[in-house]
Amino acid sequence: MTIAILFISFFVLMLIGVPIAISLGASTLFTMIFATKLPLGSIVQQAFTSLDSFSLLAIPLFILAGVLMGQGGVSKRLLRLAEVLVGYLVGGLAIGTVLASMFFAAISGSGPATVAAIGSFMIPSMAQKGYRTDFAAAVTATAGSIGVILPPSIPFIMFGIIGGVSIGSLFLAGIIPGILVGIALMIVSYGIAKKEGFPTEGKFPTFMDVLKAINYAKWALLIPVVILGGIYSGLFSPTESAAVACIYSLIIGLFVYKELTFKKLYDVFLEATLMNIPVVIIISFSISFAYLLSIERIPGTIAQFITGISDNMIITMILISLFLLVVGMFIDTISSVVILTPILLPVAQAVGIDPIHFGVIMVCNLAVGYVTPPLGVNLFVASHISKVSVERISRALIPFVIAMVVTIIIIILIPQLSTFIPSLSN
Repeated sequence: MTIAILFISFFVLMLIGVPIAISLGASTLFTMIFATKLPLGSIVQQAFTSLDSFSLLAIPLFILAGVLMGQGGVSKRLLRLAEVLVGYLVGGLAIGTVLASMFFAAISGSGPATVAAIGSFMIPSMAQKGYRTDFAAAVTATAGSIGVILPPSIPFIMFGIIGGVSIGSLFLAGIIPGILVGIALMIVSYGIAKKEGFPTEGKFPTFMDVLKAINYAKWALLIPVVILGGIYSGLFSPTESAAVACIYSLIIGLFVYKELTFKKLYDVFLEATLMNIPVVIIISFSISFAYLLSIERIPGTIAQFITGISDNMIITMILISLFLLVVGMFIDTISSVVILTPILLPVAQAVGIDPIHFGVIMVCNLAVGYVTPPLGVNLFVASHISKVSVERISRALIPFVIAMVVTIIIIILIPQLSTFIPSLSN
């Protein structure tokens, strides 16, 4: 009865348009008042203490670093490099958008931030060159979802904290799957561009062209090297790497690229603050929601139900993946990771799935939710930039979503794609 009240109140609030963070908090509070004897102070305590974590500090810092890079000229230089490398291909601008999103994803750790930074340049550019605007928006939205798969990834940070898994190993585990998703999106972009006759821009780059583009973007390309190299060399933790990324981005934006000014910094910090506020609220209320689930022993009940269907590793992963694909359509990625990790991770471990591999599968499935209605945050960001309706973009991104799902199936069937690089570091 308690759980029925919790979930019914949560979905009713979401259906009437209440923001997801408030829906999580209000449904938890409502259930505690009318269906449990728990002291109300416990929900406040859970929400507050959940944020008292050094590891969580990485999230606002990576968001700030992403804004600093976007405003400081980093995205523009990464786009230039991507255009030189693949601009000569059929659908080169679309493929370049995916490649640039992968570069930026290795810096920001956020899907919507990647769409905003890359899409603001590439969607108008593709439309101007003769690409369908809905196609341009669909490419950018789906490519932005790679931002939560390639390191540094905010959902990986949350999964590591909640599940007690090494965040550094999760970062490493996301490299090959993130690249595979990017390649799949490039193949779809190429096929659609060839079929519809989109124009080809640029010429095959010479060695000097590539060198010039790399030199133009060298300070931007060094950012993931500094972040990941520092973590895996043991110089600093993931949280400290986020602080280093902020300082590095600030220095190159102010003194190297000179596209940041001290006056512009106010807007940068304001934008980062406005992006962080809902994230922090979502995390705190999600943990309160998950706390109530654990009190009612829901994780154990669900684990018994799933393992009762099958104890086969592949079948269990497919069932969980289908569930996560549906959840991602209605609940944002961070909330889903916080609420579902304590429920699903024990199930995965019970059938012999590596926790790191499971973390990658979980985040990859939820990443699809960034571009699927009704929640689809990337979808709305791309719609805002392109001035194209969500409905039109949704139709255009169907082939891209199929490509992402096929890639997830491959990753499920070949666990080494996730575990190979972490095993080398160990």
